[in-house]
This record gives sequence, C-alpha cells and structure tokens, in this order.
Amino acid sequence: MNQTTQAAPDWQQAAFRVLKAGGVRQIAYVPDAGHSHVIRSAIADPDIEDVVLTTEEEGVALVSGAWLGGQRAVLLMQSSGVGNCVNMFSLLQAADFPFFTLVTMRGEYAEFNPWQGPMGKATQAALELMGIHVLRASKPEEVEEIVSAGFDAAFEAGEKVAVLLGQELIGRKKWERK
Repeated sequence: MNQTTQAAPDWQQAAFRVLKAGGVRQIAYVPDAGHSHVIRSAIADPDIEDVVLTTEEEGVALVSGAWLGGQRAVLLMQSSGVGNCVNMFSLLQAADFPFFTLVTMRGEYAEFNPWQGPMGKATQAALELMGIHVLRASKPEEVEEIVSAGFDAAFEAGEKVAVLLGQELIGRKKWERK
C-alpha cells in the first residue's frame, strides 16, 4: 500500500475553511470521494462532530436538529442523494429552518456510469422545486466565494441553500478491473 499522502486540492481545502470559520459544529455525510478532504478534516477536528449517515435524508433531520440545539451543521452529499431527500425537504419549509448543503455532482462531465445521469440532470430542479436556492461552482477558483456566499445566505439570512460542486472539479472517474 502506498503511504504517500497527497494534499487535497485547494478548492476542497477552501470549502472546509469556510465551514470552520463559519462555526460549523456538525458535518453529516454519506461517504463520497468528492467530499473526502472535508470529511477527513471534520473527523480530525475536535470542535466538529462528524456524523456518518446511512441515507442522505437523515442528514436533513440532523442538521435541522442541530439548528434547534443552537449549532450550525452542514450536509454533504452526492447529487444522487438529493433524490433521497425530497420528502424530508418539506421539514425545512414547514419549520422554516436555515439549511446548507454541499452537493458533489455526478451525471455530468465525462460521466461513465449511466445510472448517475437521470438524477444528475434533475438535481437542480428538484432542489429548486423544494424551495432550496441553488448556487454552482464549476471552477476551482470559484469554490471559496460561492461556498461562503451560500453559507452566509443560510446562516445569516435564514435561507435554504445548496451549493452544487460541478463534476469537472472532481475530474473523470473510471472503474477498472484488476
């Protein structure tokens, strides 16, 4: 096994910096390579509780409960997970909770897996249909400002915000048989 540690891309480091500086105390996630740096950083940070979910919809309830308990929390998920959350998003509207999620996109740039296509194409519309404001970052240099703007809209103005992190940020994925 290779023990070489590769530094996370700057955009992933920037995303975590925004969350940390904004006082996030809980990060809920289903494991995902696109969020790997934020997840590892949350695990290593004694001020942040990392919560592994079995399904993304649990995260909507968890971050809502964190808000009720006086803490800021963020939900990390892949675009395919948005489909799992649609019903639970009604909680955000009914209770008027602020909400912030970072969504790594699939089904877009150079996607090899046809199962990812339909939800990837419907992600933004599904979020908007449920009253969630959508921002998108597709270039590394955009990430910090867009994540920061979305974070502030959620936790300073009380909005429900999703930042879509374009698949071109993560790069091509390729499955190989060994």
